[in-house]
Amino acid sequence: MNVELGPGVEARARKSLGISNDAILQMVGRVLERNRISGDCVVDVGCGAGNFYHQVRTRFSRYMGVDVVRYEDFPEHAEFRSFDLDSGRIPLPDHSADLVTAIEVIEHLENPRDLMRKLARLVKPGGWVIVTTPNQLSLLSLLTLVTKHRFQAFQDTHYPAHLTALLECDLKRIASECGLGEIEINYSLEGRIPGTAWHYPQPLSRCFPRALSENILMIGRRNIGS
Repeated sequence: MNVELGPGVEARARKSLGISNDAILQMVGRVLERNRISGDCVVDVGCGAGNFYHQVRTRFSRYMGVDVVRYEDFPEHAEFRSFDLDSGRIPLPDHSADLVTAIEVIEHLENPRDLMRKLARLVKPGGWVIVTTPNQLSLLSLLTLVTKHRFQAFQDTHYPAHLTALLECDLKRIASECGLGEIEINYSLEGRIPGTAWHYPQPLSRCFPRALSENILMIGRRNIGS
């Protein structure tokens, strides 16, 4: 399927390199394990290079990646659909997945509510939606906001790849509006100490997860009958 891209869309996508760091993927993995999430199909929206495929290929029979560009390293045995997430309808049927993920995607888009509606449409009743994004309430991000008047992940160097900064409460509200329940927030447990290249020790991050994690995860379950 050929997709006509809007101005700068592909450049913005490629600026992210199509990858998420290990701490983010480990955060998603912990949530999958804790909730025993598996099934027939996972749709990875904003899949980038598809590195999430390697984490879930034993949990799901089918992996479908959706993104504006197909990166060269995208897994050979995974399925792919090209689509600009800022426009139109994702070309997949309603209720087609047991799990729908958007890993470090929502901050790249102009309309976060539109994305959440798309995710909720794709997931089966009783299925799960996972969204991760930079943590605006981390100590580093709040200090950056005070000193530079911008959140840490939304400096000039991140623009225009990063467009939309969302708080935990925003994710919860949007998910609820879109028919998701059992909504929870989780943390990456990895964060950089302000003014250094060092990261907090894991035991300390576990004691203060919100303050010392650079990324958060929202998980919600599609209400049966919605």
